[in-house]
Amino acid sequence: MAILPTDLPGVDNTVARRVIAVARSIAPCIDSLDGEPKQDAIAILLGVASEVPEPGTRHFRSQSRNGTSVTMADYQGAFTVEDRSALRALCGAASAAAVGAPVGSFPPSTITKCIWPPERH
Repeated sequence: MAILPTDLPGVDNTVARRVIAVARSIAPCIDSLDGEPKQDAIAILLGVASEVPEPGTRHFRSQSRNGTSVTMADYQGAFTVEDRSALRALCGAASAAAVGAPVGSFPPSTITKCIWPPERH
């Protein structure tokens, strides 16, 4: 069953929906998880949601008054590399495969067979 905003107690509905939507783009299998893996995903999403800055504040690190100073933050997103890896791992080894690995093969009747001879089995 899908993870719903109500599965993230104490998290604003809009924030929960955004976190879940991003999680689906990271680990498309997230809605098919059951049991412990689903609870693990919910725990990760709760942690991510707790890191989301208050609306309108994610770009500010500090602000001064009479000296009129504003320091901007380098906000890259709520999901850390570890959060992304953990969500992908919940989907199994197929989702965590290396990105950019070669896929497919060359047709046997092309110029590529002069460069890369066909495999012999």
